[in-house]
Amino acid sequence: MSQEFDRQTSAGWLLAALADHSAKKLDAELKQHGLSIALWPTLMCLWEQEGLTQRDIAEISKVRTSTTTRTLDKLERLGLAERKPDPDSRRSFKIFLTNKSRALKNVLTEIPIKINNELLSSLDDAEQKEAIRLLQKLLAPL
Repeated sequence: MSQEFDRQTSAGWLLAALADHSAKKLDAELKQHGLSIALWPTLMCLWEQEGLTQRDIAEISKVRTSTTTRTLDKLERLGLAERKPDPDSRRSFKIFLTNKSRALKNVLTEIPIKINNELLSSLDDAEQKEAIRLLQKLLAPL
């Protein structure tokens, strides 16, 4: 039996609309610091764990390897990351933050906290926890 499409009940459309709204706000805030949202997934990965390979970063952040390459190039030009030879592989590099990017962490991570709080503000605490749990469950197999 075919189902008629209704964007107001479409999980994909609703998630995309929320993601687009949040991304625009985050990008606007990051631009005030000379950055863009394209750099954000890689910075988050490196703040969580340094010394990852480019492939590791792409996998963790769910971004294509080719995109990660361009992002790392940009982060290096900005003085926010550096590639160091991987002692276990002559062909790959480990990625590390610079002191400059470490110093930005506290300032920049306040931005998505504020955006997430605004996004979830119409839900009570229990609903917020349940919404996050359900989103994590949807993302897990991807």
